[in-house]
Amino acid sequence: MQERLSFRAIRPSKGDMAISQAARLATMLMLLPLLLISCGVGSILCSSMTTVHDNSTDMISLLDFKRAITNNSRQALRSWHASVPLCSWEGVHCSSGRVTKLYLSDRGLLGRISPSLGNLTFLRTLDLSQNGFTGELPPLNRLHRLEYLDLGHNSLQGTIPDTLTNCSKLRILDLSANLLMGEIPLGTGRLSNLRKIWLSSNNLTGAIPPSLKNNSQLEDIVLTENKLMGTIPDEMGIFPSLVNLDLAGNMLSGGIPETLYKYNQSSLQYLYLYSNMLGKTVPSNFGDTLLSLKHLCLDNNNFEGHLPASLGNISELRLLNLSSNNFIGQVPGSFGNLALLEYLILQRNNFWGFIPIELGDLKQLTHLDLSDNNLQGGV
Repeated sequence: MQERLSFRAIRPSKGDMAISQAARLATMLMLLPLLLISCGVGSILCSSMTTVHDNSTDMISLLDFKRAITNNSRQALRSWHASVPLCSWEGVHCSSGRVTKLYLSDRGLLGRISPSLGNLTFLRTLDLSQNGFTGELPPLNRLHRLEYLDLGHNSLQGTIPDTLTNCSKLRILDLSANLLMGEIPLGTGRLSNLRKIWLSSNNLTGAIPPSLKNNSQLEDIVLTENKLMGTIPDEMGIFPSLVNLDLAGNMLSGGIPETLYKYNQSSLQYLYLYSNMLGKTVPSNFGDTLLSLKHLCLDNNNFEGHLPASLGNISELRLLNLSSNNFIGQVPGSFGNLALLEYLILQRNNFWGFIPIELGDLKQLTHLDLSDNNLQGGV
């Protein structure tokens, strides 16, 4: 009997349980406003905390990059310490806590570019231009978000890795003014979002890959001052948005592709083909479709024959350099229609006859060179 009374004493009754539940409910109702206030006033904080990503990998990668620097005399990386928030480091820009931009142009940095940069998988912009980096290009094939890559004006060596074409969102590629060699990767044509490609002033060899035709959004193609050989591919003339085509200073042969002048090239403004081994004649209809052209430089080649009168139809032309070729005949009087022309350079050819009096109408002309020809008269 005593044990039964003891058991009943510690077992709550239904009434006691109801009172306890009511008490808990009242406590929860009292705390609910505070909870709503903390996540109501701080709703942005609550939601943002869920989108912040762990950036420890980014920090480790950048510290590896710093360790590979052999000269930091300008102290450009003095803020790069684990005790400083990563997104406050000089040249580092973040979004949601992850590194999306690394801009260290012209900081006087020397050394090799650490492969660890290939782990910055949220990176959209990488600009290490105008420094003293040496060694080979690091593997960047994991940077699937990369849109802007500028490693120009360094001393990088080796070849351009074909794996770079895995950066499928790349819009601007600048590797100019380095010591790169080998061929332009055939896979470059897979970069369907590419707008500008600058590979000038290297030691690149081989032919211009026709696969570039797949880069239909290209606006700038700058391959000047290399050792490229072969002919200019017909594909160079099929880009609807092409503004600047610079293939100067190579060893290209053959003629000017028909696609460059046969179709309406309303966007093309700058055409530099000088200092190659190009030849043949300039077609009679060359100037009929290039109506937006501002600069035309065909100097230091092997072009021959008469100059077409259609060149006088390029009404936007400011610079015309046809020097050091094998052109013959008379200078077209239609050049007098080039009202915006500032530079007319025709020296070292085989022109003969009288200088066209129409050249006297060119009020913007500041530089005229007709030397080393067989011309008579004056302007």
